[in-house]
Amino acid sequence: MDLFSYQEETEAPRAKLLADRMRPESIEDYIGQEHIVGAGKLLRRAIEADQVSSVILYGPPGCGKTTLAHIISKRTKGIFVKLNAVDASVKDVREVIEAARTNKAMYDRKTILFLDEVHRFNASRQDALLPAVEQGIIIFIGATTENPFHYVNGALLSRSTLFQLEALTRHDAMTAMKRAIADKQRGLGFMDLTVDEEALAHIANMAGGDIRRALNAIELAAVTTPSQPDGSVHVTLAVAEESIRKPTIRADESTQYDVLSAFHKSVRGSSDAALFWFLYAVERLGMDPMTFLRRLIVACSEDIGLANPQAMVQAVTAMDAFHKIGWPEAKYNIAQAILFAVESPKSNAAALAIGSAMTAIESIGTAEVPLHLRDAHYSGAQRLGHVGYQYPHDFPGHFVKQQYLPDRLDGKLFYKATEQGTEDKIRQNQAKRVGK
Repeated sequence: MDLFSYQEETEAPRAKLLADRMRPESIEDYIGQEHIVGAGKLLRRAIEADQVSSVILYGPPGCGKTTLAHIISKRTKGIFVKLNAVDASVKDVREVIEAARTNKAMYDRKTILFLDEVHRFNASRQDALLPAVEQGIIIFIGATTENPFHYVNGALLSRSTLFQLEALTRHDAMTAMKRAIADKQRGLGFMDLTVDEEALAHIANMAGGDIRRALNAIELAAVTTPSQPDGSVHVTLAVAEESIRKPTIRADESTQYDVLSAFHKSVRGSSDAALFWFLYAVERLGMDPMTFLRRLIVACSEDIGLANPQAMVQAVTAMDAFHKIGWPEAKYNIAQAILFAVESPKSNAAALAIGSAMTAIESIGTAEVPLHLRDAHYSGAQRLGHVGYQYPHDFPGHFVKQQYLPDRLDGKLFYKATEQGTEDKIRQNQAKRVGK
């Protein structure tokens, strides 16, 4: 007997939340995630054939990870065990493994271990799982809202198939609510309930792809609305608005990395997107504006460089303004710097120059400074051969062609100016110097 069936047999149906009562029992009733459980897809075929191998289910809250595990528990002929990483210990894991070893040896029955919130399992507890997974003693199913590449043991990850679930849509939430309203056994169908379409639409929009939130909201609206004299219940838009509020979004580490990455990539190509991701991160996720200012200053050299040197001036000035006047007033200064950067001509020549120079440093080993570039501000320097340096300001155009790099790199070009913005003038100047 698994945990899911135990709950079902010991709890009165109405004692559980609507979201739990309406949890799909079969893959046919599952809502969304067509890209992994649609007809003919690998995971669906594995579930239907009771041949699920070790998998990791990664996706946002309320997208159906636990429901998939529940469906597998109903479908398999093996033993299904659920642990929650929040409170499970190494001892718990080892007990499951020993029982699985016994059941496999004596009864030839497989054991599926579902570990919810696997990202909360520390490295030592994950290591305890690895040998059993490698030896086929248990089939591991992990569910996580965090990027598994950040939180799951690399060896465990490599031995599991990763399935990324997507946030469910407004349409999916509408489907789930309508199904619950009509279901007389598990849902709200026992009530004489009418829900306005605009009320359903509002809940679906506010749920943000989380079916659990949507079902909890429609249940709250239904059971708290006074019935009419005839016993009917009418849920209006006003009632729906009281039943669900704007969600509090968690800015976990993975989300912060992703949003910051989206911001930087948008600085390269979209003012609208760069501004959106910055404001979304600060206003909705509670991230520190300094995080984005630091990234913006880096981008001003990495992606804009000398094509528009004023971009960095704007970014550093915005940082100074933020320190002096604080948030939210400084959002105007920061937004100005972001827009200036995005709309500037772009060049990654500085970044490429750094990469070329670092490659040369790795390849050359020890670099000898040419004699004419060495310090000559002491008596005896001439006797050591530290002579021959030509002072550029003594020549026309304040330039004279001479060796500056070590002998083994003489003539090497690291910085190649582009035709973008101000850098075009640098490119023309470089061309003139080559001709001298």
